[in-house]
Order: sequence, then structure tokens, then C-alpha cells
Amino acid sequence: MSVQTGTKRKEGGFAETVRVVFHALIIALVIRTFLFQPFNIPSGSMIPTLLVGDYLFVSKFSYGYTHYSFPFSPPIFSGRIFSSQPQRGDVVVFRLPKDDSVDYIKRVVGLPGDRIQMIDGVLNINGVAVPRQRVEDMVTDDDGVVQRVKQYRETLPNGVSYNTWDLTDNGFYDNTPVYTVPPGDYFMMGDNRDNSTDSRVLSQVGYVPGENIIGKAQIIFFSIRDDTHAWEVWRWPWSVRWDRLFTLVR
Repeated sequence: MSVQTGTKRKEGGFAETVRVVFHALIIALVIRTFLFQPFNIPSGSMIPTLLVGDYLFVSKFSYGYTHYSFPFSPPIFSGRIFSSQPQRGDVVVFRLPKDDSVDYIKRVVGLPGDRIQMIDGVLNINGVAVPRQRVEDMVTDDDGVVQRVKQYRETLPNGVSYNTWDLTDNGFYDNTPVYTVPPGDYFMMGDNRDNSTDSRVLSQVGYVPGENIIGKAQIIFFSIRDDTHAWEVWRWPWSVRWDRLFTLVR
């Protein structure tokens, strides 16, 4: 009798473990699909706002849901449900229109119908130059090569402000034609203006359909220097950017 009781307890314990794991997976799937999804930053196109090695949560409910909101992006419906329009200045993750298996992160600078142009490195929206103010230069050290980078505080018409980098004068996309954003599309740009492949490059990114937007970048929950892997725990004390943990993305 005692042996049978022990066996039942073992079977019950295993079944309970399976149930707990199953429920945890369901909860994680719901959170990832409808609430927050983690992303990491692999490139420097959004410097100084986002750095290589930043890990952040993207809210998927900010603009509603498309089929890209779901794991594996099944084409079960088109358009966006519970739709809300992104605002100028939002930092968003979206599927690249030219290859919807690739995620990009940029800042929204142009809404449907806007006319966007770069003139001498200055962003112009609907024929009006966006105000920008020179702030303290950033000093970078790349393997012993020290460089001073010009930095500007840019303020969009809706009052959203953020810093941008200007690596070179008269960069390739410092002067552009006028881009007229089609209905339902958005114009995205990186804050590292001379080192960002974004909507200015029509052949690679171009205008981004609202359906391709996954969500809004909200908070940096982890950040580690780009010469260190996140799994190298023993290097965390001097490689983690502690001052960036749990900071809001603006």
C-alpha cells in the first residue's frame, strides 16, 4: 500500500510540473503576442538614443495588432485591429517592407501625407525646417581612435525632442529630394543620421506601411558593451551599462 501511494505521488508531481510549465508557456506566449516583446540592438543606427548591446521591451498594444504581431507572422488577416496611429518622434520596431523577415528599429519623423526632405543635414517637414540646437559633442574611442562627433537636439513640431549625431558634413543623405509619404505609410529615420539605412533609401527601406509596425520601444531592461556577449556573466561587473538599465526610450 505504501509503495502504491508513493508512485501516485510521483505521478502527481510530474503531472503538476507539466501543468505548471504548460501554463507558464501560455502566459509567456500571451505576453509576447499581445503585450511586450523583447528586442536587442545590433547596430549603431539609433545612436545616441539606443546603443549596440541595448535590450529593450517593445509594447505591441500601443498601435494595435497586425498579423506581424503573432509568432511566425501567419497571414491570417490583413490591416490592423484596435488601430492607433504612431506619432512623430516615436521609436518603433517594424518589419522591413523589402524583406518582412527582418526587424528594423527607427524613429517616426513623417506621417501619411507629409513631405519630408533633408537640406544641408537639417530635417524639413512640409517645407519647414525642424529646429535643432547644437549640444555638447560626443567623444568616441574606437580601438584607440578618438573622434569628436557633433550632436544636435532636434525638436519635432509636436514638441518631441531627442539628440541626433552628425558624423560628417555633407553626408550622402544630408541633401535629398522631397519624399511625399503615401497614405497609410510612415517615414522612418535613424538618430545617427550619417550611419542609418532608413526611409531615405527608397531601394532598401523606403516608406513603411502601418501594417508593418510591430510596436513602440518603451524601456531598456538590459545593456551591455558591444564587445561583450550577454551570456558572459563573469564580465558583467565592468561590461554592463548599469546607468542605462530600466531607462525609458525617448
